[in-house]
Amino acid sequence: MAERILIGVAWPYANGSLHLGHIAGAYLAPDIFARYHRLKGHEVLMVSGSDMHGTPITIRAEQEGKTPQDVANFWHREFMECWQKLGISFDLYTSTETENHRKVVHDIFLSLLKKGFIFKDSTPQPYCPQCRRFLPDRYVEGNCPLCGFTGARGDQCDRCGKPLNPVDLVDSKCRICGAHPEMTDSEHYFLRLTAFQSRLLDWVKKQTHWRPNVLNFTQRYLEEGLKDRAITRDIEWGIPVPVEGFEKKRIYVWFEAVIGYLSASIEWAGGQPEKWRPFWEGDAKAYYFIGKDNIPFNTIIWPAMLMGYEGHSLPYDVPANEFLTLQGGKFSTSRNWAVWLPDYLARYDPDPLRYLLSANMPETSDADFSWQEFFRRNNDELVATYGNLAHRVLTYVQRNFDAAVPHPGPLNGTDQALLTKAEAAFNAVEQSLAACRFREAIRAAMTLAQEANRYLDDTAPWKNKDKAAAGTSLYVAISTISCLKTLLYPFLPFSSQKLHEYLGFQGAVEAGGWQWQKPSPGQPLPKPKPLFTKLEEELVEAETAKMGRA
Repeated sequence: MAERILIGVAWPYANGSLHLGHIAGAYLAPDIFARYHRLKGHEVLMVSGSDMHGTPITIRAEQEGKTPQDVANFWHREFMECWQKLGISFDLYTSTETENHRKVVHDIFLSLLKKGFIFKDSTPQPYCPQCRRFLPDRYVEGNCPLCGFTGARGDQCDRCGKPLNPVDLVDSKCRICGAHPEMTDSEHYFLRLTAFQSRLLDWVKKQTHWRPNVLNFTQRYLEEGLKDRAITRDIEWGIPVPVEGFEKKRIYVWFEAVIGYLSASIEWAGGQPEKWRPFWEGDAKAYYFIGKDNIPFNTIIWPAMLMGYEGHSLPYDVPANEFLTLQGGKFSTSRNWAVWLPDYLARYDPDPLRYLLSANMPETSDADFSWQEFFRRNNDELVATYGNLAHRVLTYVQRNFDAAVPHPGPLNGTDQALLTKAEAAFNAVEQSLAACRFREAIRAAMTLAQEANRYLDDTAPWKNKDKAAAGTSLYVAISTISCLKTLLYPFLPFSSQKLHEYLGFQGAVEAGGWQWQKPSPGQPLPKPKPLFTKLEEELVEAETAKMGRA
């Protein structure tokens, strides 16, 4: 029976290029998941967009002497190009700077306000005497009062992951001028999170299918007790507050950005409720793919907002990833300690990166990227194990079997053993993908490629003088390669499409569905080309030397 799957993906701040930490943390996994479910014939809606209103954007705009709109538009365009080149298959990638998003945010704000889940109060806000203005959360830095981290921001500590308010920071300072801000009362609207404390805790305790890191973090945070949080701020960039007297304030980005999952769904449907509502009601399952630092916003704050608003499904799963480090160190934009996605895509194919980040995905603990590992996995696994398997079989058939799939004779025990392993791999990969265990899934597929290579070493059809027996071995190998083409499509869509065509199939891989397509004997095979490019070892030193340079 077809399922209905909503996939909400984290909204990146449009203030700079994406790097590999972003991709491993939040963007590759949902694409793998979406491609798998589309192959299964399920209804899938994968949405996201650029967060155009975050204070990182206004900070960059001030540094560059530009408007926040100009800065956000520039990076939004770059994001769109990157998604297309990397093969991230959003059904809609939009932005928070649309009229549709503003309307949906206002609707939820006013609904929660009417029900008493939003209230007005005065709160101390950081005011910079030197800049002569109130400072939004990210304009303030200091020491985390919980873990002591010295680089905590006014909205969150990146070390312990706890959401903060600027008033919580120890020894705070203005990020613009370095002065110590004064705490001055300012009137704002608050989300009454305390009203959802027990209901959220009861709900979270039932989510036993969540990853342990997500479930434990969320439950511990709830058991410590929620606090009501301000959802407006003193700034002039963002979604206006739809209440008279608040014209110079804006809705906090953390409140309005999560609403983007819903507003993007409505935009995708062209406003037609009968098209988007089924993804938000009934038996539909909503998955939210985010990085570790966004867990509380997606497992506590957004569910609380949905509970208060009523009528829409709560998250089914939040498979948040841990962090990706870079050659043992944390990604740092200020030190240029990063591998920037546009730079990578300008010089290398997308599938080798998708492969490495899938095989080394930080699902339950931090993982590391290095150029040495990229080089090794590309040459030893993609080229030598998988690519060579397909290329040597298809080129041999091209030359010796009239460029067509050989007709098999009776299968012996060795032949049948490989086909049985392929069937088992198909089931194993499916189970792992359905459970968001992507490393496990791609490992099972590559194990099948290794088994197919061993089979060819044992049967050696190129040495067999019995052409009929050689044809049987090659048919079994081609059938297994076709199995791999489907299993690896969610991870490696570009090379899988090429292999799909080299195997003599027409159209797109997706059209064949999630099934093992065995080529028909006699099926014509076009002349194949290598699926992957072997890399020179010099790239490791050259690419590593680039990092850290200004």
